Amino acid sequence: MRFKILLLILTIFISSCTVYAFKKDVREREAEYLLNVQKQEEKEKYERKKLDYKPSGYMTVDEYENLSRYRDKSNDEIKFPEPVKGSDMKYIPKPTYRIVGYNDPPGSPDLNITKKFYQLRQYNGQGITSPDYSIMVYPVVYYYPNSASTACDLFVIPLKKTGTPLSRIMSANAVHRIPEPILSTEKAIDNNYTFRTLTPIDFSSDGTKLLVKEKLGNSHDGIWQTNAIIYDFETKNSYNLVELRDSIIYYWKEYKNLRLDDVRWDIYPLGFLKDEPDRVAAYAYAYTGRRPIFLGIWSTDGEQSRLISFDIEQVAISVNGFKLVQDGVVQPIILEKEEEALKKSEELQKKADEEKMKADFKQMEIEYKQKLKEMDEEFKLKHKDYKMQQKIKGSTTFNETPAKFKELKIKQLQNEIKKEEKQLEKELNYIKKLDEKLQKSNQK
Repeated sequence: MRFKILLLILTIFISSCTVYAFKKDVREREAEYLLNVQKQEEKEKYERKKLDYKPSGYMTVDEYENLSRYRDKSNDEIKFPEPVKGSDMKYIPKPTYRIVGYNDPPGSPDLNITKKFYQLRQYNGQGITSPDYSIMVYPVVYYYPNSASTACDLFVIPLKKTGTPLSRIMSANAVHRIPEPILSTEKAIDNNYTFRTLTPIDFSSDGTKLLVKEKLGNSHDGIWQTNAIIYDFETKNSYNLVELRDSIIYYWKEYKNLRLDDVRWDIYPLGFLKDEPDRVAAYAYAYTGRRPIFLGIWSTDGEQSRLISFDIEQVAISVNGFKLVQDGVVQPIILEKEEEALKKSEELQKKADEEKMKADFKQMEIEYKQKLKEMDEEFKLKHKDYKMQQKIKGSTTFNETPAKFKELKIKQLQNEIKKEEKQLEKELNYIKKLDEKLQKSNQK
């Protein structure tokens, strides 16, 4: 019996809802449907905002395809993430660095190629910075396994304009280098086992020129020849100091009757002279037996070459470029203090992140509810206008219905304005009474 009563009540309720639904015309039902669709879209946007607060990887097909489209990455600004230290870190010896002269002792810079080079097929050499720390130059050596030969390029990395010299050098990265090399060796791979390398020696004192030695040789036969090359940063040109080798050959043939072309000999570029900064100095050696024969210290400015001395110690070479060397390691006590500070910082940061997330979620919710409220108010106004139009009787042939609707809307707006004015007048009277009370209290 009780079940039948419940069933009867349910039937009456459904029928009443159906009758009520049918009281609404098609346009009203369509407007309600569109409102519900818009509300659902706003709800999805709200939920998506919360989901995207911490990116999870979930996305629509359209979003995935948009991210997957090809774009020119050459214009992208690359930001290198700084490594984050965890507060539970363990002590690992961390090296410290200091700046020293690059070409010290003179002529000593050379490439340190190991067996790993033949696996990686590329080697980035030690960088040298200019005297004003504006640029860094470093060599890149390539290995071609098909012919077991090598080639080399010399690249420039512009350094940051701010910070200490040490921080500017430490921040140098190969990604920031100028794409085109300033110097390159021959890259033909038809000669097996040949090697061609470029090694920066030093900058001039004003930083406008760079001395580079180019080594040419064969892995089975040794070094064939070393060339001294100058690169001029002002003219963006390079030139081989062939006059240096020609002068040495001429001197030993003319004055010592020794044909250097018949023996193996080579030069050893040292750097720029201290007293004459525009001239480059180099040792010369002949390899005619077990012990190399010293052929003198020579200098050139690219036009005129001359013999300086046969005494190795009678030449002063300037040291203008700089490099980094490891100075030691950070003490464990410093890292322990850093660990304590990081723990406190992580706790504070975690609390701040949680509070910020709560505040952001609260703001999202407020905006979402405000949007729904605005949509409901807009729908009510439109529905009210529609009901008003339905009540107006007249013929649209003589444009009576729009005119009556306009007249009613004007009256409605006037009534609303009067209502707002009355409300404003009440608030002003209330404020006036408060002022009068305050004045009386002050007088007492």
